[in-house]
Parts: sequence; C-alpha cells; structure tokens
Amino acid sequence: MEAPGRSVEEIFEDFKGRRAAIIKALTTDVADFYTQCDPEKENLCLYGLPNEHWEVNLPVEEVPPELPEPVLGINFARDGMQEKDWLSLVAVHSDSWLLALAFYFGARFGFDKADRRRLFNMMNELPTIFEVVTGTAKKQVKEKSSVSNNSGSKSKSNSKARAAEPQGRPSKALQPKDEDEGVEEQDEEEHGDTLCGACGENNGTDEFWICCDICERWFHGKCVKITPARADHIKHYKCPSCSSNKRAR
Repeated sequence: MEAPGRSVEEIFEDFKGRRAAIIKALTTDVADFYTQCDPEKENLCLYGLPNEHWEVNLPVEEVPPELPEPVLGINFARDGMQEKDWLSLVAVHSDSWLLALAFYFGARFGFDKADRRRLFNMMNELPTIFEVVTGTAKKQVKEKSSVSNNSGSKSKSNSKARAAEPQGRPSKALQPKDEDEGVEEQDEEEHGDTLCGACGENNGTDEFWICCDICERWFHGKCVKITPARADHIKHYKCPSCSSNKRAR
C-alpha cells in the first residue's frame, strides 16, 4: 500500500476512499464479497483501497508489516453465524483498521496534537462503517430529526418504489397547494439528514433516492444502479444486501 500525502486533508481523502470501498463490499457488492470469503481458504482480509475499490486477499507476508493490517480470518466466521452478524463483525473491525491506519500516517508524518484532533474530527463527521451496515446511522438521524415520520414520510412512501422526488418536481399526490408544499418541505428536511445505505454520504435532496421495502434504508439511485424510470416499474424494492440475505437462506 502506498502512503498518502503528508497533509491532514490528504490523509482524510485516503481514509474516505478506503471507507467507501469497504462500505461497497458490505452493501452493494455483498454477494460477491460473501462468495470470495470462502471458509476453505487460508486467513483472508478485507482491504479497502484509496481508489474506492476493495479486495479480499491474504495478509502481507512481511513481519512486522509496513502498515497496519486488517483483521485476519474473516472467512472462517462466515458460516458460523448469521450473515448480518458476520457483516457487522467485519464492519466494526474495518472501522478499527481505518482509524489505526489514519493515525499511523499521522504519527509517521509528525502530526501535532492540533493536527491529530482535526483529522479525528473530520473522520468522526462521517458515520462509521458499522453504523452504515447495520442501519443505526439512519436511526440516529431519525432520533435527532424534529420531523414526524408518521406524516411526510408516509405520504412520500405511497409511490411504488418509494423513490424521493428531485427538488422542484411537483408532488403527484392530489392535495391542496398549502398541504402539498408542507409535505415537500418535510421530505426535503428528512432527506437533508438521511445517509445513503450504500456510500454513507448525504448529497441532499437534488439526488434521486430509493428506499428498501425490507430494511427501510435509503439509497442514492446511482449507488444501487436504479434510475427514476426503472423505479416506476418496481412494486417492492429490495436493496442488494436484503436480496443477498434471501438467496443465502
């Protein structure tokens, strides 16, 4: 693995790229990830790369390694527990690895107390991989939100795939103008806090979103390869993670 640049911002970008890669492995690419973690193989690790690609591979042979390594043997636990619990276990170990890697670079490049604090605060602004994979990030946002989920969100969920309307697009519901505007404002406020279940990011209401009817997590359409036109023909949408869980059973 190549070391990133020496600034706080460059190490944070390295962290974000690796984090996005691991989230992809544990959500949108979960079927492929599950297959690669064959318990019959040797100790395997999940590596997130700065270019947002992931790989399941053997650990480096160098002892001690040049850089902190991910947890070993994730494949051995795959068939001994529920898939969602196994993915959560991999997620929390991946969070630990990313923090260790970032602070390793900080120590190596001589960061002082202020730089270390700034780096940690930047990373802490993002939900952990564990929170994204388990859906707790969305629950935390909902707890903080003052918007009632029994009003605006239920009106919005009447669409077939429960896809979010882009800004400026009129609501399809036949409501008086004042009520219609109120629902749109509530939808925008809710999506202003919602985190994508695939990438863990929030790009606001100008993105197309779709909600899984099983786990009720929201996703950017582009992250799960669903367009608004395709969503119109989906009666009940299942995200890649929920689809994979059903196949595994």
